Amino acid sequence: MSNVRFGLREVPGLAERMATLMCVDLDLKSNDENLESETQEEEKSGSLDNVLEILQKEMDKVKERGVDAAIWLELEALGIDDEMLKSLELSTKFPNLVALNLWGNKLEDAETIIQEVTKCRRLKAIWLNDNRALRLMRVSLALICSSSLVCSCLLRFFSNMSRSSVCIFSGDRISKLILDGIPGLEIYNSCFTSNFGEWALGFCGSIFGADNPGCLSECSGSLASITTLDLSNRCVRCLPKAFSPIMLPSLSHLNIRGNQLDQISVDDLLQLLKSFTLQTLEVDIPGPLGNSALQILEYLPNLSFLNGISASVITETGKHVIDSALQPRLPEWAPSEPLPDRVIGAMWLYLMTYRLADEEKIDETPVWYVMDELGSALRHSDDANFRVAPFLFMPDGKLASAVSFSVLWPIQDVHHGEECTRDFLFGIGEDKQRSARLTAWFHTPENYFIQEFKKYQQQLASRSLPAPKEALITRTTNPKDADIIWTSMQVDPEVKKAFELTDLHYTNQFPFEACLVMKHHLAETILKAAYLMTISLFLDSMLNCTCCGTGRPEWLQPTYNLETQLSQLIGDYFVRKQDALNNLWILKPWNMARTIDTTVTEDLSAIIRLMETGPKICQKYIEHPALFKGRKFDLRYIVLVRSMDPVQIFLFDVFWNYRGRLNHMNTPEFVREFEEEHQVNWQTIHQGIQDMIRSVFDSAAAVHPEMHNPQSRAMYGVDVMLDHLFKPKLLEVTYCPDCGRACKYDTEAIVGNGGIFRGRDFFNTVFECLFLGKTAHVTPL
Repeated sequence: MSNVRFGLREVPGLAERMATLMCVDLDLKSNDENLESETQEEEKSGSLDNVLEILQKEMDKVKERGVDAAIWLELEALGIDDEMLKSLELSTKFPNLVALNLWGNKLEDAETIIQEVTKCRRLKAIWLNDNRALRLMRVSLALICSSSLVCSCLLRFFSNMSRSSVCIFSGDRISKLILDGIPGLEIYNSCFTSNFGEWALGFCGSIFGADNPGCLSECSGSLASITTLDLSNRCVRCLPKAFSPIMLPSLSHLNIRGNQLDQISVDDLLQLLKSFTLQTLEVDIPGPLGNSALQILEYLPNLSFLNGISASVITETGKHVIDSALQPRLPEWAPSEPLPDRVIGAMWLYLMTYRLADEEKIDETPVWYVMDELGSALRHSDDANFRVAPFLFMPDGKLASAVSFSVLWPIQDVHHGEECTRDFLFGIGEDKQRSARLTAWFHTPENYFIQEFKKYQQQLASRSLPAPKEALITRTTNPKDADIIWTSMQVDPEVKKAFELTDLHYTNQFPFEACLVMKHHLAETILKAAYLMTISLFLDSMLNCTCCGTGRPEWLQPTYNLETQLSQLIGDYFVRKQDALNNLWILKPWNMARTIDTTVTEDLSAIIRLMETGPKICQKYIEHPALFKGRKFDLRYIVLVRSMDPVQIFLFDVFWNYRGRLNHMNTPEFVREFEEEHQVNWQTIHQGIQDMIRSVFDSAAAVHPEMHNPQSRAMYGVDVMLDHLFKPKLLEVTYCPDCGRACKYDTEAIVGNGGIFRGRDFFNTVFECLFLGKTAHVTPL
């Protein structure tokens, strides 16, 4: 993936083809046509003759129906400006006007709109959407706020004027004045007003419209024939008295999506819906009926379909959040973005992946690819009728000669004209977070994920510590002819049997050390230990560890196990997006070496899709790290562990700094220049790092007391970064760290007891500390 941008820029025609395939070049292809169309639209002015012709037809209808008949005027996109609106005298010509559609005209003056519209006192619906008055209002405010000088001058100017002389209207102000002037108005700009009732329900039930404007007064029994009622996205906060089984006895299909309905309790709303004979219901989940589809069906057992899904299927699968009408994520780009950047932004909606492995290399770099135009055009379906799989043909039997294909075949009978679909998450069920993973391609309910994130935050401080599992335990021993075994190989029962190992000798492995060295277990261990802070002696060792109000130490970035906590991560992502916070994340495999299959991204679809290349954690990226000469760096510390009960750990007095790719500077030189650059005292920074490392191992001991083994000794590498406040941030803990540099170079210890440290003595120092009780060149923590 690191060469994608280079390939798009250098391979002739590649960016153009990918842009066309991903539909991110539409503005470039038709730019001239769009410009010409926009120019013509700007030059086009409203024709008074056309408008008067429409009004004359409506006046003729009035003569046919009688002077008391209700009138509906459709004046959409006719180029009507402020002067023309005044000249039409609609209130005089149509005193019984109940619905007025002025959508998409050229009305600019809010005062004129309010004056003319409020003369039509019998209006029940008005549409002013997409008129310049509302758009210019927002632009003007933006321009005012863009200059502090202009803003301050305007404020002084307005403060010296009487309130009546200021003619600036906000969108809310316009709506309020119109609603005050027309008390019976039920629909304003597609939204229901607080006065909506029988007429608005009849409009959404297709009873009232341009051909049948309804009655000027309440029409008794007019809603009786409605079977389907679509109230979606109408800004409804409470339901009127007209919404009842008495007024709507035939109602069987109801859609209340996109409405807050926050002025009626969940129980009262459920009770009201239960009084109808509903067969299908569309509603946000989570939303006004709660957070669980199963609970909704339990209360409304007569429903056949909920959000387009059969009630029996929901019950069988146990899905709490369901939706058959998810809107697809569409590529977004700025007009100034070059094609390669547009393609990179959209590619996660189209990419496919596979991994190659052989006997020698189990973990290979994943292969990401894009299918051709036909394959990429296949849309998703939970009930797909086709499947796609990668196929590699190797003419000479070698991978170097492989040619890749995508094989497409039907898995159902397909009829002529039927759309071909595939399951984007084939083989992935709810046990693997299927619904959450669909967020990579679709706009899933944000509220659900935000609530899952909030529940997760609450659990950090409330849930009890579960009993330790026996998984990942390692019984460490030595060969019978040795006192100490030092190995990077996991000592499992087969190894013990093969080498006739016993439990009588020392080894460099602790049971359950996976709780530290595997990234997903490390975060889990730290968070579990935080739960114990107030109920165990662990509190004493963590007093120096400040938490950030969420049950998480400040030195641990927000971390999620994507295999089990995807919903919580998505919720965190949405909350940060709503609060306009940094949303850059780093994805790391559970147990691979640094940088392998590691990705930094702020693209939610990319985060979800990258799960396909193996289990990962997703950790909040340190967006403001401390820099050294303008570059990021991290530090490697060596920790020696004698015992986990009591915790006896020692920190090497020498540490190593890494900048870029293994660019190491002599430690004393690094510290001296760092102190000069930032005017800080390294000893203060080092003390914070010591406290953090001690807390990490105290956490493991508190959560996994079974780690202790009197015959175990171990060495771990702890990788640390500093933020812009020079506070430590834990990156990872490594088992059997690479000590090649430690053995190769002599250096001077600038912490602890100081002095020159000889590289050739590194392992002598390690063994003396762990097995002979000596403390030269190490500091007890």
